[in-house]
Amino acid sequence: METIIFATKNKGKIKEINAILADMDVNVVSMEDAGITFDVVEDGNTFEENAMKKAVQIMEISKKITLSDDSGLEIDYMDKAPGIYSARFMGEETPYGQRFEAIFEKLSGAAEEQRTARFVSCIAAAFPDGRRLISYDTVEGIIGWEIKGKNGFGYDPIFYIPEKGKYMAELSPEEKNAISHRGKALRKMKGMLQKELVK
Repeated sequence: METIIFATKNKGKIKEINAILADMDVNVVSMEDAGITFDVVEDGNTFEENAMKKAVQIMEISKKITLSDDSGLEIDYMDKAPGIYSARFMGEETPYGQRFEAIFEKLSGAAEEQRTARFVSCIAAAFPDGRRLISYDTVEGIIGWEIKGKNGFGYDPIFYIPEKGKYMAELSPEEKNAISHRGKALRKMKGMLQKELVK
């Protein structure tokens, strides 16, 4: 069985990833599980640059196939902010509750059609032999008016999906994986990995 490192310390992400890759003959472990404490400086200008930088640097340490994602929330009314800075918006230590309130404040004068937003996910894979793969996907929604739901993590409790009539954090893990930006990007990556692993 092939061990794949996923360059994250976020247990929520590892859970989502293992659920989607469950039928592949791979064992996905976090950096923590692999004993890697190195922090990659995410100084790219795009989700793709950050994802690939993380995958390559952690692969160089682990000498194993490494996956990484860079994902974030783009709010059109805020010129697509927080974007690549989503995890560091208002400072890494700032609780999400405070971030939500700041976003609601910025959107206080915005009508529903101006509250459009999307989650973006870019997943990169770096192989020790030099092969590189990248996949990208999004999920569209709007910034809601309240904080709802106990599932998910990050900005899920303020992201409303009109066609579901629910906030992202109200979806079950199965529902979320079926429609989420990371779920879709990961399924694309899964297809690429399946082809590459037989080479």
